[in-house]
Amino acid sequence: MKTALYAGAATVALTLGAQAQDMPFAIGEGDFNWDSLSAFADKWDLAGETLTITGPWTGADKDLVDSVIAYFEDATGAAVQYSGSDSFESDFVIAAQANSAPDIGVFPQPGLMADMARAGNLVAMPDGTADWVRENYAAGQSWVDLGSVDDELYGFFYKVDVKSLVWYVPEAFEEAGYEIPETLEDLKALSQQIVDDGETPWCIGLGSGAATGWPATDWIEDMMLRTQSPEDYDAWVSNEMAFDDPKVVAAIEEFGEFVRNEEWVDGGSSAVASTDFRESPLPLFDFPPGCYMHKQASFIPTFFPAGTEVGRDVDFFYFPAYEGEDLGKPVLGAGTLLARTVDNDATTAFVEFVQTELAHEIWMAQSGFLTPFKSVNTELFANDTQRALNDVLLDATTFRFDGSDLMPGEIGSGAFWTGMVDYVSGASAEDVAGDIQDRWNTIK
Repeated sequence: MKTALYAGAATVALTLGAQAQDMPFAIGEGDFNWDSLSAFADKWDLAGETLTITGPWTGADKDLVDSVIAYFEDATGAAVQYSGSDSFESDFVIAAQANSAPDIGVFPQPGLMADMARAGNLVAMPDGTADWVRENYAAGQSWVDLGSVDDELYGFFYKVDVKSLVWYVPEAFEEAGYEIPETLEDLKALSQQIVDDGETPWCIGLGSGAATGWPATDWIEDMMLRTQSPEDYDAWVSNEMAFDDPKVVAAIEEFGEFVRNEEWVDGGSSAVASTDFRESPLPLFDFPPGCYMHKQASFIPTFFPAGTEVGRDVDFFYFPAYEGEDLGKPVLGAGTLLARTVDNDATTAFVEFVQTELAHEIWMAQSGFLTPFKSVNTELFANDTQRALNDVLLDATTFRFDGSDLMPGEIGSGAFWTGMVDYVSGASAEDVAGDIQDRWNTIK
């Protein structure tokens, strides 16, 4: 028997037991889309059924996903067992090989999801899911493409991260009279203006221990999306377009305009490879500023000085596209996607549940959740920063997943990283791209 009684738009829940305690917001209260939950609850009765889900969310993230799942349980009567793992990728493969995979896997990368689908370990999304994504997600076709294998949708994106961001200190910009650039042409002009004013525009660091070089891959991926079509980006990621194709070389050289310009980088270009990425944004906060801009993903505030308040002490803007390229507003990012190992009522219902606004709003109203779902109530975000980050997603005309994460490990987590270190150290873009392609040829 369900633990909540749903009565239309003005739903009131009679919650019982521990299940109710897991729900952080009382059903029917606040500006959540309770109608979407009510309509869902009217359709499904899964009393006595159990659904198993495994994913990469642990710690605080596990608590948050559990708080969302509580509403699914309350609406359907099903019991959900979610288990998080820091080694989800290897755990899922082992479980699949042993025929003991969970009903739903939450994949942090589309590549592994695609491998599992081609190996016969996953089943496609319910009929109509792809159409729903196209209609309801900003840049919807991009999400369908990323979740599809051989033209069949297997993955549903839920919880997304944004990488196409530039961080800056508003007070420093205001004192210098600088304005937020709207185009990549404007961004380059601003960079030169800062140099002409006797200052340094950029802080860039590629250091990351054994992973040194990875921050540069985000630059190249963003430059590919700003100089080439999404189809070219996809061909490059899959190596249908060679890594040393002139289009890729040109994107590397676009990065070079920033990183290999001695006047544009704090410490000069020779310091970039040896500067730890976690420490590289700190000169933003010096007085006078050691730099004015830092390009990095939405996680970087973790490494800002203690007590820094995003939106007040530091802020961000979208890394803009070229005005003349007519490529819209491409956004680079990452995210997690749900995939089913069995086709039954419980997994079908859960996929429908994450198509409700409520399933997104519950998490976003708490912490650390971005979504391209166009009809969620963005006023529910926990703070203005999360809302502004989500606006970047909602304004996107194209979304593409971090390319290096989709490439074979020897390339995306090896040759690409080291090649970028070689490039910032003086090697030519042609030579670096050729070396990476040579490595790729050895693993085909």
